[in-house]
Amino acid sequence: MLVKTFGSAVYGIEATTITVEVNIAAGTKYFIVGLPDVAIKESYFRIESALKNCNYKMPRQQVVVNMAPADIRKEGSAYDLTIATAVLAASGQLQSDELEKYIIMGELSLDGGLQPIKGALPIAIQARKEGFKGFILPKQNAREAAIVNDLEVYGIENIKEVVDFFSGDTTLERTLVNTREEFYNSLCNYASDFSEVKGQENIKRALEIAAAGGHNVILIGPPGAGKTMLAKRMPSIMPPLSLQESLETTKIHSVAGKLAAADALVTTRPFRSPHHTISDVALVGGGGNPQPGEISLAHNGVLFLDELPEFKRTVLEVMRQPLEERRVTISRARFTVDYPSSFMLVASMNPCPCGYYNHPEKDCVCPPGVVQKYLSKVSGPLLDRIDLHVEVTPVNFNELTSERIAEKSEAIRDRVIKARDIQIARFGNETDMHANAQMTTKVLREVCKISDAGQNLLKKAMEKLGLSARAYDRILKVARTIADLAGSPDIQIEHLAEAIQFRSLDREGWAGN
Repeated sequence: MLVKTFGSAVYGIEATTITVEVNIAAGTKYFIVGLPDVAIKESYFRIESALKNCNYKMPRQQVVVNMAPADIRKEGSAYDLTIATAVLAASGQLQSDELEKYIIMGELSLDGGLQPIKGALPIAIQARKEGFKGFILPKQNAREAAIVNDLEVYGIENIKEVVDFFSGDTTLERTLVNTREEFYNSLCNYASDFSEVKGQENIKRALEIAAAGGHNVILIGPPGAGKTMLAKRMPSIMPPLSLQESLETTKIHSVAGKLAAADALVTTRPFRSPHHTISDVALVGGGGNPQPGEISLAHNGVLFLDELPEFKRTVLEVMRQPLEERRVTISRARFTVDYPSSFMLVASMNPCPCGYYNHPEKDCVCPPGVVQKYLSKVSGPLLDRIDLHVEVTPVNFNELTSERIAEKSEAIRDRVIKARDIQIARFGNETDMHANAQMTTKVLREVCKISDAGQNLLKKAMEKLGLSARAYDRILKVARTIADLAGSPDIQIEHLAEAIQFRSLDREGWAGN
């Protein structure tokens, strides 16, 4: 008897429906075809044990499982439930006309229980697009799939529930999520706030500019000056996620298996802080079975690289293209996948190995030449792509013990939102441009016109600091953001001057050169 059930494969952040055909005929042995990987071939043993422990039988005849389309590589253990349901139906232990109306996915335990899967959200989106009635999957993934409207989502705990559901012996409780209510209830719910940071007003100003224009920023200063503390509070002053951004971010985290069972949506800006021992593949994504890397998990949020010179040079260099294109393309012989990676880079570093170069009170003990060698670990091309270079100085005792309450993140965020609204109106006709940092050269020339006095100031800055053409463009973008924060329609000379001071740590200005 031939039976069809349906599963799904995820490539990049998009899903493709997979048809699982099971035919039982006279003979022996179990065959599975359609380019399955080792995990799928091993499914026979999991399925057999799960069926036996739930009082069902594995047929002792020839069982042929075909996974179509047969020219696409199938990977992972999430097809266990799809195959097991088809085997039960083909062997007459399950009788239903509803099987072909549902996507069925889940990894089986030997006792018939279900383990969570990855990519439930893109699978649910594709299922609705193709007109399926519902989606049956492990209970741990039910909430993330249920944010898709017009699709019946049922979270189950074991295979017996599936059999009883299709046999009509029981009804399953449908998982319902009010997407908009879930989204708005958790918006801007951050544990940390800028009001907890004592002093550092100039650094807060730099981060406000970065958030307002989507600019990359590097913080350089001695240990204990507050670089990490400031960086961790960066998402709290960024504009709230839109519902579209939230869904896009949730898809990436769903594919990577990073969503908790209680979560339906990613409602706050992601903050990713990988350790400096990370590999280049883990950072940008890839592998034999391509998975999104840290820069894609930071999409629509912040990627924080602490102790930047400690990262391997190859790891830092692979970020250069994604920083410009805001997308990662991973190519293999048989397919290519794209992962979005529109993130804000926030990096921090010590000025030297001992950490006290240029410290107002402590002396640097590094030998001659070591400081420049240490700083040179960050390449010029990467540094060029960072808009704001900010020197962080230690907080003095009086500021640290002051009872004065600092400005809250909410107040800073309101100013940032107003500046972003100006930018959104400015780039209304551009589909991939929402912030000043994303401006193309053509748009930059149109919206960043400056006076002759401003041109002279920029000329002197470029000659003195040895800035590149890319740095020139980035100064204009930062100046445009400063003008937006001030509500000015034109870039004034004071806006340019403030933007230029954030390039003072550029290559020729480092280590006192």
